[in-house]
Amino acid sequence: MDFLNAIILLLNYIFVPALTYGSQLALGAIFVTLIYGILRFANFATGDMMSLGTMFAILFTWYFQSLGISLGVLPTALLAIPFAIILTIIYMLCVDKFVFKFYRVNKSPPVQLAMVSIGVMFVTQAVVRIVIGPGDRRFFDGKKFLIKASEFKEMTGLNEGLAIKSTQIITIFITLVLVSILFWFLNKTKTGKSMKAYSDNEDLALLSGIDPKRIVLITWIIAGILATIGGALYGLDKSFKPFTYFNNMLPIFAAAIVGGIGNPFGAFLGGYVIAFSEIFLTYAYKKFFMYILPESLEPDSLLQLLSTDYKFAVSFSILVIVLLYRPSGIFKGKVL
Repeated sequence: MDFLNAIILLLNYIFVPALTYGSQLALGAIFVTLIYGILRFANFATGDMMSLGTMFAILFTWYFQSLGISLGVLPTALLAIPFAIILTIIYMLCVDKFVFKFYRVNKSPPVQLAMVSIGVMFVTQAVVRIVIGPGDRRFFDGKKFLIKASEFKEMTGLNEGLAIKSTQIITIFITLVLVSILFWFLNKTKTGKSMKAYSDNEDLALLSGIDPKRIVLITWIIAGILATIGGALYGLDKSFKPFTYFNNMLPIFAAAIVGGIGNPFGAFLGGYVIAFSEIFLTYAYKKFFMYILPESLEPDSLLQLLSTDYKFAVSFSILVIVLLYRPSGIFKGKVL
């Protein structure tokens, strides 16, 4: 029984939260890697574009709720996300037309585009704060828990209860479906193969008759979908606060680089590597070892390697180690 309690403890506080958080990071990392692989620059506005997409989702959620429209046990935000995606894509296309296009046409170096994206980041951040404010916004409704800890204890007779939130299942399910569709699109469709060809060799792709304007358009459309869904899922799971998305930029970039920047599949796995690393290293294992060790060997300390205050230090450390010892990432980068 103690062994089962220990397993439930790890599921409740490490594995399920890490799978959820990793799914959210994975969508942001794929956003980063697509922009880098096709448009050839590091987009530092990623976190705030996710914040913008989430803001639109919140506003539409509130609007639907004011009309008495809901999805019952499911969050109303799921109904709002498609409308939020459209507005986010429009915003991204406007930013590309009036900002990034100039530097792309003039063949500016990637570092210059990256610096420009920082300006876009601050402008986007300001728009979000002006429209919805800097405070915490909760927009989750519907059934909060699929399994409650108390119910699990009653069913199993264990000391530890497994609590699974509906947002966790929704996040993991939507991420797997969305990423599967994206990989199918990139690998099986003519447009997806054109994007890969453009990423591999721009000049050769142009000679083959591939329209660069169309490739750029589709890239931003996909980016808008990833940013809005990833941001909204994060907001549903943890609540929405604009500055949080700015802070998430480090683990998102770490996930993209760990997986191999320019490699969507690597970015997807990199999200889970970063999430599991952060949670594994900041969890206090005292209770876990109390279940599996004899009473005489039970620990007195928390057995926590790092405080949760250092969560982002984990992402940064992994990023530095990968850049020093394997700059191409787990999977070789730039193979969109």
